[in-house]
Formats: sequence, structure tokens, C-alpha cells
Amino acid sequence: MVMNKEYVEHPVFEQLSKYTEFYGDLAFSMMSFVSMGTESVVNIDTYVYPSMQGTLESIKDILTKGRVNDAYALLRKYYDAAVINIYTNLYLDENVSVENFVVETIEKWLKGKKKLPAIQIMNSYIEKSRKAENIYKLLHKDKTYSELKARCNDNVHYNFYHNVLLNDNQAFLENRVSILNRFSKDLENIFILHLSYLFCIKEHYMMSSNYIDSLDSGTIPEPDSQYFVAPFIQEIFDGVIKKNRNDLAIEIKNNISMKLE
Repeated sequence: MVMNKEYVEHPVFEQLSKYTEFYGDLAFSMMSFVSMGTESVVNIDTYVYPSMQGTLESIKDILTKGRVNDAYALLRKYYDAAVINIYTNLYLDENVSVENFVVETIEKWLKGKKKLPAIQIMNSYIEKSRKAENIYKLLHKDKTYSELKARCNDNVHYNFYHNVLLNDNQAFLENRVSILNRFSKDLENIFILHLSYLFCIKEHYMMSSNYIDSLDSGTIPEPDSQYFVAPFIQEIFDGVIKKNRNDLAIEIKNNISMKLE
């Protein structure tokens, strides 16, 4: 395989491991929160995040073999999964009520009886939601995400001969590492998109275990401990969102009750 030391030791592999670990921690920490609007006895995201975790693991495996084109196809899948997760959570939150205890659109999707709308329709719904509209505007203030999706689609559909070559790990490409740099940034931007929305619409997912641990042990919880943020959440917020998109970090902090630093 034509992969030099610079490729093999590229930071994207550590990045993928970090994001994979995060989704595993998130799935474990929020599993006790019930998905209102469904008949599910467990939070539906308990299974969504391990699925996304698996996609990231697959991307790492494929990149390890030098198949950058296939990795971009899976990156598009990861992007779609992030949008679907935000849409389903928003749709449940905004449509559940005493009169509508089970939200039919999502419940039928869960039971395999109905497909969700197209990604474009889900994105439009997110854009118009009062909970997400400010994040949407910041994310889409430039062409970052439209260009990202175009790169993914170019690789999925082999729109250019160059995309074909990216899947040949025997072919010598001078810019293979620079493409990996671009891939790493695209991956980061999808991760930021997902968490920025999620932290605003499901802020309780950020909660540390302090409050519940106190109740379970029979002690009085520390004042406002229900608003404490889990350390792994704060770490990812500081290291990814605040570091790369401080405008989003400020918007999130200004619109939630959780005590993000």
C-alpha cells in the first residue's frame, strides 16, 4: 500500500478514537432519560449513539487500509445520522402532548412501519425550529456544510476520476495526506454540528452523575447539582466546540441552564 509514515500517523486516527469513545460515554450517561412521545421503555438514543460509534469505527478501519473514497461515503452516512438524531429529538419534543402522548411519525419509524422524511426535509424542519434556529444560522452562515456534503457526494457517486483513485491504496497520489487533512476537518465539522444542536435541545444529556448518585446513596444533593456537567462533556465542549467554533460555544452557553464552563 502506498501510505507513508505521515499518513499512518495522521491525527485523524486519534480523532476518530476520541469521537468514538465520546459516543460510547454519551450512550451510557443518558440511557436513564425516557424518550417521551414513544412507547419505548428505554431512551431510543441509547441505541443511536452506539450505531454512530460503529460508523466512526468503520471509518477508522477503512482509512487504515487506505480506502479514502469509501471513508468519505461513510462520512456522508455519519452526517445523515447526525441530522436524523437531531430531527427525531426535535420532532418528539415539539409534538408530544397530553392529547398526543405517542408521536405517530416517530413511533412508526421505530417499529419499521414508516420511513422518515428526506434529509432535505429534516434539515428544513430543524432550520424552522425555535430551539435550533440560532444554531442553524451559525452553522450555515457560510458554505462549509454545503461544500462538505458535495465532497461526500462526489465520492459516493464517483463524480470525478480522482475519487476513483482515492480508493486505490496502491496508486501513488502526492496529495493523499492533504486529502486526509480535509477529511479530518470535515469529520470535525459534522461532530460539531451534531453536538451543537444536541446540547441546545437535549441539555439534560450533559448532566453529571452527582445528583443521581446523591439520591441513590440517600444523601441530600448539593445545591444545583442537577445542572452540573459531566467531565467528558466539558472536555469535548472545550476541546472541540469552543476551540474551533467559539461562536457556537457562546450561543450554547447563553441558552441552556447547565453549568458549562
